[in-house]
Amino acid sequence: MKTNENLDDALNPHRAEELAAVNALVAERLRRRGIEATEDEDPNDLGDLLAAVERFEGLVEARGGDLMVDDLNSGEPDDPEFVLPAREARERIRHYIKRIDAASELVRSHPSID
Repeated sequence: MKTNENLDDALNPHRAEELAAVNALVAERLRRRGIEATEDEDPNDLGDLLAAVERFEGLVEARGGDLMVDDLNSGEPDDPEFVLPAREARERIRHYIKRIDAASELVRSHPSID
């Protein structure tokens, strides 16, 4: 893996800056959703976290949930099962993704709101 990274760096001297910019963008997208994230975290983990969050949100919408009401910042969500679990202090992203996936399974089995 290191050999491929070294080759990528040699072929694209701006690779580190580009990766940092993408990482900052992904971290910002997560923070806008109320999720604690920093650009210093592993880029692959942040990307996987964003994908898990988007899967969860897609399931909520498919079941008739309203992401504007059923979100982390809402004091009175319509359905608490439609609210993404909050990230614990110092929780590793991989562990958080597992909790999101478990919450997604609950949403998947939740009756649709019509």
